[in-house]
Amino acid sequence: MQQSPETAAFPHWKRNLAVCVVGSFSTIVAMTLLLPFLPLYVQQLGVEQPAAIARWSGLAYGATFFSAALTAPLWGKLADRYGRKLMLIRASLGMAIAMSLIGMATAPWQLVALRLLAGLLGGYASGSTILVASQTPKAQTGWALGLLSSGIMAGNVVGPLLGGVLPPLIGIRQTFWLTGAVIFLAFLATTFLLREQPRASVAAQSRQQTQVAEPPVNQRLVRLMWLSGMLLIFATMSIEPIITLYVGEFVQGEHQITLMAGLVMSAAALGTVISAPRLGRLADRVGHWRVLTGGLLLSGLLLIPQAFISAAWQLVLLRFLMGMALGGLLPCITAMIRHHVPASQVGRMLGYSTSAQYIGQVSGPLFGGLVGGALGMRPVFLATCAVMLFCAWLNWRGMRK
Repeated sequence: MQQSPETAAFPHWKRNLAVCVVGSFSTIVAMTLLLPFLPLYVQQLGVEQPAAIARWSGLAYGATFFSAALTAPLWGKLADRYGRKLMLIRASLGMAIAMSLIGMATAPWQLVALRLLAGLLGGYASGSTILVASQTPKAQTGWALGLLSSGIMAGNVVGPLLGGVLPPLIGIRQTFWLTGAVIFLAFLATTFLLREQPRASVAAQSRQQTQVAEPPVNQRLVRLMWLSGMLLIFATMSIEPIITLYVGEFVQGEHQITLMAGLVMSAAALGTVISAPRLGRLADRVGHWRVLTGGLLLSGLLLIPQAFISAAWQLVLLRFLMGMALGGLLPCITAMIRHHVPASQVGRMLGYSTSAQYIGQVSGPLFGGLVGGALGMRPVFLATCAVMLFCAWLNWRGMRK
């Protein structure tokens, strides 16, 4: 079977995708691994007061995302200039070192500083997104980014599970060291297996195929995608702070509440893992903007019955369906940006997109906690529904124009 000219321009894209999926999975596991035992580690570092433990735990967890949001555009710009593979090598080696050092911390401020360092040096998942988006044939972009998104979301599911299993078996510090070793294996795979197509060669082949100059950046569309990514993550994360309390209205017993809350959180992630590659392939066929708009609309509508459930199992089912609706949306946003900016600026534009999503990741839980504390649990779902439907309307209007 004869390859298309564009597919021939990226002969290693499938192998690159496999390396990026495995590397992103392992680094996301490392970032989320400490969730179940973070307060215990803070306590081991000498903090005794419950309020202080909660404060240091919150600082340590948020530090990585804060520094990652600040540096994402910089790494994207450097990726455009010096190569995407080099940025992945830097990120994997930096994360391996940072995770190993976290296991050697002796004071809570060191834990926060090292988590800041992990976010500063990391960014493997966002770097993988840039490489896959820029070094995959356009006809396969949605599917490839969907598969990568599944690997990232799987890391978000597996990380906390391993964080609950490993420390009792091998100890907290040893868990960090083991994680650092696994990420170092991802560093070796990235260094020796990844094959980035030289940017000059890609540009030359692209000019040969199209015989036209690079198009200018579609600023209006790119900004809409940045906003859509931020609102999407905002709406997804706004529910997180209240899930345990909401489940407690329908389930009795501390153990049962914790178990059901975990199922609710995992259900959305599982739905995303299942649907992301399929929605990506659908978007390649019918258009990324149509899938994005439809997914936002469906997700917003699914939030309405979540506010009026009468049993916890209903929330598990609805969150699973919402996860399936959300699965391919971030890959669609990435593909839209990739298709509407010159190849020489893909990294920088996707870096800003990543920063926007981190803003949503920080502001979403704050919004959910404030609304839940002031108005109750159910209004959080309805307010988030309004955000999702507003975002769907913006994209529908943009698509029509």
